[in-house]
Amino acid sequence: MFKKWLGWLIVTFAVLLGLNMATGPQVHAAAKEPHYTITTDTTYPPFEFEDKNGKYVGIDMEILAAIAKEEHFTYKLMPMSFNSGAQAVATGQIDGIIAGMTITDERKAVYDFGTPYYKTGIVMAVNNKSKITGLSGLKGKTVALKTGTGSAQYAVSLQKKYGFKIKYFNDSNTMYNDVQVGNSDAAFEDSPVMQYAIKNGVKLKIVTKPALAGWYGFAVKKGSNKQLLASFDDGFAKIKASGQYDKIVAKYLGASASKFSGSKKDNSTFVGLIKQNKKQFAKGLWETMKLTVVGIVLASIWGIIIGLMGVSPIKWLRGLSTTIIYTFRGLPLMVLAFFIYIGLPNLTGDKIPAFVAGVITLVLNEGAYTGAFVRGGIEAVDKGQMEAARSLGLPYGKAMLKIIMPQGVKIMVPSFINQFIITLKDTSILSAIGIIELTQTGTIIISRNMQGFKVWLIVAVMYLVVITLLTWLSNWVQKRMK
Repeated sequence: MFKKWLGWLIVTFAVLLGLNMATGPQVHAAAKEPHYTITTDTTYPPFEFEDKNGKYVGIDMEILAAIAKEEHFTYKLMPMSFNSGAQAVATGQIDGIIAGMTITDERKAVYDFGTPYYKTGIVMAVNNKSKITGLSGLKGKTVALKTGTGSAQYAVSLQKKYGFKIKYFNDSNTMYNDVQVGNSDAAFEDSPVMQYAIKNGVKLKIVTKPALAGWYGFAVKKGSNKQLLASFDDGFAKIKASGQYDKIVAKYLGASASKFSGSKKDNSTFVGLIKQNKKQFAKGLWETMKLTVVGIVLASIWGIIIGLMGVSPIKWLRGLSTTIIYTFRGLPLMVLAFFIYIGLPNLTGDKIPAFVAGVITLVLNEGAYTGAFVRGGIEAVDKGQMEAARSLGLPYGKAMLKIIMPQGVKIMVPSFINQFIITLKDTSILSAIGIIELTQTGTIIISRNMQGFKVWLIVAVMYLVVITLLTWLSNWVQKRMK
C-alpha cells in the first residue's frame, strides 16, 4: 500500500512539474532582442498597479513599455513588494527595477540610476477626522511607513525631533488602511501617490507641504546591466522629445481610478468583485495549488528520508537527521525564503527562479517537520517487531520496508494531514519573493479598488474551501489505509 501511494505522489509531482514548465516563461521569438527581468511594486498607483483586466498599468509601466518598443528589447515583469524587489536587483536576481524609486545618495552606492523621470516630494497624511494638523502634532503618536522607501527614511530622520513611534508595512494600501481604521495616526508617502489615492476614495487628508523633493529613477545593480541602462536613457530621451512621456503622465494623473479599476457597482458587491476578478483569482489559486502540491510531494519524500535517517542504526546518520530537523524547523519560513531567493544568488552569482526558490523553501521547512513525525511514528512501533523480523533472517532494510513502515505510516497519517494543511497556508508567505499566489493576488486587487474587507473575505473563503477539500481527501486516504 505504501509503495502504491508513493508511486502516485511521484506521478502527481511529475505532472505538475510538467504543467509548471508549460506555463512558465517562454522563449521569446525574437531571440536577437535583449531580454531582461524587471521588477515593480504593483500596489503603487498611479505609477504601477493592476487594472480590471489583470493587466499591469500606470505611469512607470507605460514608460517602460514605450522605451522597450523604441529600443527593441523585451522584458518579463516580476511584481513583488518594493523592498524585496530592491534587494533582488541589488543581488543580481533581477536585472532592473522601476517602482517609483527615489534617487538618493545611499541608493547610488548600491544601484546605477538612469535618467531621472519624475519629480516628487514627501507628504504626511492623517485620517479625515484627525485633529493633527502638522508634524508638531505627532508627539507620542504612531506613524505608518512603507518598508524601504524614501518617505520611510525621511520619517525616520524626523522621529527623534517629533517623538513618534513607527510601524512598517510592505505595501501602500495596507499602510493607508492602518491609518483609516485608527491603528496608526499618520502616514508618510510620495506626494503624487498620496494625492491619487485620496482622489480615488482613500479617506485621508494631507496636512504637510511636499518636502525633500527628489526624482524617481530606473535602477540596475551597480556596475551591471550597462546596456539595459543605456537603452533606458536613450529610449526615455526619445519619448520625452516626442511628447509621449507627457501624454502618459497626463493620462494617469488626470484620470479617475474607475477608468482602470472598474465601475463603483462592480467593486461594491461580492458578485461584482468575483465577476470582475475571476481570472486573477483563478490564476492566484492555481499558483497556490502548484506550490502546495509540489511542496507537499517533495517535502514528504524528503521528510521520509530524514525520518528514516533518524532511526538508522548508523550513529552519524542519526546525528545528521537531528541537525537537519533542528536547523530548518528553527528558521522562520520567510527568512528561509529570503535566504534562498536573495541570499544564495548574492553568494554564488547564479539566479534562482522565484517558483524554484519557493518550492525549495517549502521542502526544507515542511520536510523538517515531516521528518520529525516520521521518526516519531517509526519509533512508536513496538521494538519487538524489528527484533522478530531480524530473527527470521530479514535484512534491516527489508524489515523496515515490509514490517515497520506499514505500521508506522498508519500512525503518521494524522500528522501528514495536518502538515498538508499547514503547507497550503504557508504558501502565502512566499508572496514576499514575488510569487503571485492567492494572498498576493488579493493584495494587488485591493490596491486597485480599495475594497479590503470584501476581497479578503473572498480570499479567506477560497482558502477554506481548498483546505476542506484537502481534508476530505486526506480522510478518505486514511480510511482506505485502514
